[in-house]
Amino acid sequence: MVALACDRVPADHVAGLDLVDNEVFPKIMGETELSRKAFFLAKAIPKLQESFNVIEKCPKPVIAAVHGACIGGGIDMLSACDIRFCTQDAWFQIKEVDVGLAADLGTLQRFPKIVGNDSLVRELTYTARKFYSDEAKSIGFVSRVLLDKEQMLRAALDTAIVIASKSPIAVQGSKVNLVYSRDHGVNDGLDYISKWNLAMLQSDDVMKAAGAMMSKSKPVFSKL
Repeated sequence: MVALACDRVPADHVAGLDLVDNEVFPKIMGETELSRKAFFLAKAIPKLQESFNVIEKCPKPVIAAVHGACIGGGIDMLSACDIRFCTQDAWFQIKEVDVGLAADLGTLQRFPKIVGNDSLVRELTYTARKFYSDEAKSIGFVSRVLLDKEQMLRAALDTAIVIASKSPIAVQGSKVNLVYSRDHGVNDGLDYISKWNLAMLQSDDVMKAAGAMMSKSKPVFSKL
């Protein structure tokens, strides 16, 4: 399994785009011709987007553990993760409107589907209002709020250990189908999983799991 910890840095936050130490802004500010700026951005933006897409594309579940502040690009990153934990002192902010742009690295695409409250998503996006750990849990952005960093990392690791004990065929297949079904209708999702399981139901993991349940023992699965 993969655990991704969004930890505190000296500035005490997980920040997003660096307006100074960044290849994009110096390039577009230094270029005078609009068409060349556009061509540059047409290459740069998808490249930046892919840095977060790879989290979602990772076949293994990714667990995010957040404490302190999580701003801008931090929301892009968390939204691409499978499971999100945070500490009581954590806070979050979709910051992009405050720097004059619309979030373009995944927040506007993933965050609404996680939260499921269109009005709230628009409020948080348009106002750049901070929201804190209790609200993050109440809206479904995080699944657990822990007292402090130590407890949070322990919970994240324990969760990763439990997931790692399961069939990798089942876990990774579940992730693929959850992502697919999020972006497709129910019937399309059912059709996709039926075709997926034509092969996956024939894996040794099914027999190992069934045998372990009957013998009341712990199954041991081969790595993928």
